[in-house]
This record gives sequence, C-alpha cells and structure tokens, in this order.
Amino acid sequence: MQATLTTLLSNAAGDAPAIGAPGRRAMTHGELRTLVDATRERLNGLGIGRNDRVAIVLDNGPEMAACFVACACAVTSAPLNPAYRAEEFEFYLSDLKAAALIVAKGSTSPAVEAAAKLGVRIVELLAPADAPAGTFGLEARDGGGPKSAAHPGAAQPDDVSMVLHTSGTTSRPKIVPLSQANLCASATHIRNTLKFTAADRGLNIMPLFHIHGLIAGVLAPLSAGSMVFCTPGFNALKFFAWMDEAKPTWYTAVPTMHQAILSRASKNTDVIARNPLRFLRSSSSSIPPQVIRELEEVFGAPLVESYGMTEATHQMASNPLPPAVRKPGTVGVAAGPEIAIMAEDGRLLARGETGEIVIRGPNVTAGYESNPKANAEAFVDGWFRTGDQGVMDPDGYVSITGRLKEIINRGGEKVSPREVDEILMDHPAVAQVVCFGMPHPKLGEEVAAAVVLREGQAASERELQDFVGKRAADFKVPKRILLLEEIPKGATGKLQRIGLAQKLGLA
Repeated sequence: MQATLTTLLSNAAGDAPAIGAPGRRAMTHGELRTLVDATRERLNGLGIGRNDRVAIVLDNGPEMAACFVACACAVTSAPLNPAYRAEEFEFYLSDLKAAALIVAKGSTSPAVEAAAKLGVRIVELLAPADAPAGTFGLEARDGGGPKSAAHPGAAQPDDVSMVLHTSGTTSRPKIVPLSQANLCASATHIRNTLKFTAADRGLNIMPLFHIHGLIAGVLAPLSAGSMVFCTPGFNALKFFAWMDEAKPTWYTAVPTMHQAILSRASKNTDVIARNPLRFLRSSSSSIPPQVIRELEEVFGAPLVESYGMTEATHQMASNPLPPAVRKPGTVGVAAGPEIAIMAEDGRLLARGETGEIVIRGPNVTAGYESNPKANAEAFVDGWFRTGDQGVMDPDGYVSITGRLKEIINRGGEKVSPREVDEILMDHPAVAQVVCFGMPHPKLGEEVAAAVVLREGQAASERELQDFVGKRAADFKVPKRILLLEEIPKGATGKLQRIGLAQKLGLA
C-alpha cells in the first residue's frame, strides 16, 4: 500500500482528466501533479513545510479540491467550513495553531479578520479565468520576502497530512490528526471497495471541509486515475443538469441529499437514462431501507451504504458491489479496518450479540491531539471505540442499532431512535424522520420525532403515533411528533439527533 499521497497519485496517466467543473476544461492528472509540486515549493518558500498547519477556507469547487490535495501532499491541511462565524474561525485557527490561512483572492470571509487578530499569515489563492478547472497560484497577502521552511519537501508517511475537528455535539470539539499513511490507507480501501478504475467519473456534491467529501469524493477516485467533477456544493435544482454535463458513473452523498434528488427524479428520467450509473453511495448517517429501494428503482443501479467517521479517515464498513450481497439496513462488512463488537467490560462479543462497535487498522488516527483523557476513553487494548452500538450477523454484516449517546433512556427503558425512524418511514405519507430524546421531569427523557411529509400527502400527529403503536411497544411511541417543512441539519447536511429537542423548543 502506498504510504504518501505523492506516491499514491503518481500512477495515473498524465493526459487523463483529473478535476472537472461545470463549464470548465478539466485539469489532467499530469497538470495536477505539476500543481502539487508548484504548491509545495511555493509554501516552502513562504517558510511553511511538513507538519505546519495550513487552514483552508474556500468555497466548494475545483480549486478547493485541488488546494486540499496539494496542501495535503506537503503540509498539514486543515479545511474549515466557509460558513463559520468570526468567533468560530478564531477558535479553530487558535486551536489548530495555524501557520497560515488560505483564502480566495479578495476574500471578505470573517476568517481573514480572525487570522489577522491571531497573527496567522494570510495566503491568497488566485484562479486564472481561462485555465483548466482547479488551477491556482498562491501569494502571501503581506507580500513578505522568501523564508526557508524548517521541514521542506514532500511529506513522509508519519507526517500529519490533515487535521479535522470532531463535530463536538456534546463537548468541546477534539482535534483529529490524520497521517499521510492514514489518508493513503483509507483512499485505497474505498478504491478497492468501489472498484474504481480510470474510466470512472465521480460527480462530487459533498462539502469539501468534511471527511466524506475529501476522502471518498476526491482522494479515492483520484488515486485510481479517474476524474472528479467538482460542483459548487449540493443543489437539488442543478443536480440533473450537472449529471448531464459530467456524465458520471457514480456519486456519493448523505441521505438527505439522496432524498432531495429523489424528489426531482421523476422530472428527469431522460437525464438518468442518458447517464447510467454504475452505483450510488451513501454514508455519514443511516439511510432508510425504503429510500434505498426507491433510489435503486429510479437509477437502475445498486446503492452501496457505507459507514465512516473522521477518526477512521472515513470508511470503516461498506456493503459490497454486486454480485456480492447487499443487505439494506446494514452498513455492510468490514471495508478496511478490522471491526469487532465489544461489551462494556472490554470483552469482544460473539456474532449476534449487541455491544459497542470498535475498530483498528491503518486508517485509524493514532489519537486525539493534546487530549489524554479522550484517548484513554477512546482506545481499549488497541481498539478504537466508535461510540456506536451495533451487532454483527453471522455473515459479518454490521447493523448500527444506535449512537450510545443518542439512545433514549425513558425511565430506564432504552429506546433506539433508529428503530422508531424505520417504522415511521414505512408510513406512505412520511418523506423524512428523525427520532430523538426530549427532557421529561419524571422519566428523564421521553421519545419525540420530527417528520417531513411527502408533497401532497397528509397525516396527523395522532395518526402517526397510532401507526408506531401498532408495531412497537407503547414506551417507544413518540409522545410528540412535530410536522415540519424541513428538519434542521448540521453543517454537512446530516440530520443530528443530539441537541434537536433544544433547537425545536422542546427542551
């Protein structure tokens, strides 16, 4: 297995397309490799070298993809969400100890103000208008003279290639350092699972400040010598026009994006017929089996559900491609690292027994940065604890039964919110659902759900409660069902159970 990104990206045919974008000529793999070398030299000339942190705040698109790849090959890349507010940028830049911030030329992002306040060097990215998609140059905003980097040259296997923060829904976000070897292992695992070849073309709609888009959307396909078509971000109204232009063989998304695409698919059957997909992929949160079935019917292609997290550099398990068996409702089999199920006392459990999903392998972070308490809690006998509760069937397929922190404790009765989600998704009027815990003065927690109905369909709270009551014990029936036009989402488009009661005024 390749252990640095420079070697991982070295085998693609030089004239093969690498990075495309709407209305732009594609950059070739040869041009991408030249850009990587030029970026490394430019950063080294600014005194920035291996293991120095470079925050990247750019909009989704080909320059963001190319800048991430180039920085990750030479320094420590730290992609940040462009939608953050000034205070958030100040926290992240300070927490990362960033050596520099890359922004677009003339950017008015609050990140610039935060960087100036903290004394972080601001580097501007210039994208020539007539150049291939993803082409850019860098110049320091302070115009400072050349410096020499303490550790120049291409990054080595143990160097930190990327740092990301955990989402921090219940605590202060933790820094996850991921090495060159971690990124190479994960990209290779995904490439092998999805059988990528140079003939593939990916349509990327995922945000490029998140592990899913960066590794599965960009790095894994590029490592196979194929092309990534980089959109400005997810837009259900433009998806099918992009599909016609990109002519993709696959795309990856989170379930909420898949559902938005489905809602417009009936008006775009001609586009789907013109551009047959080899497969669709879903990750980052659970996708209801009903939605999988509908997507496969509409696109005439298999949907591969996979399971990932930042600490594993994304992919841990995946349903395999045909002719192997896909089991909707499971996240598939181990697809890179080893997976086991662990009891609370640290024993590894037999197949069929429910416990915590644990992993170990070359794609797993060596540990959180400067956080011995979190590391002591997260690692047990070399296994990383995912925080997810699950079970492995006799064939090795893993089902996630809940997030340990999300399990609703209703007066001692434990309720898996996913179980209630799946029951409600079977109701013909329900398009989307998230079940969650809301505070209760006597029970501690009570079951609640947020529901979006299908267009033109009707259902009352009482009707939906009765529907659940016919298929689950009384204590699992949501006490409150809120009918919403849209369920609040996190920055990456994921539906988040933790904190939802507060967001919806139930706490």
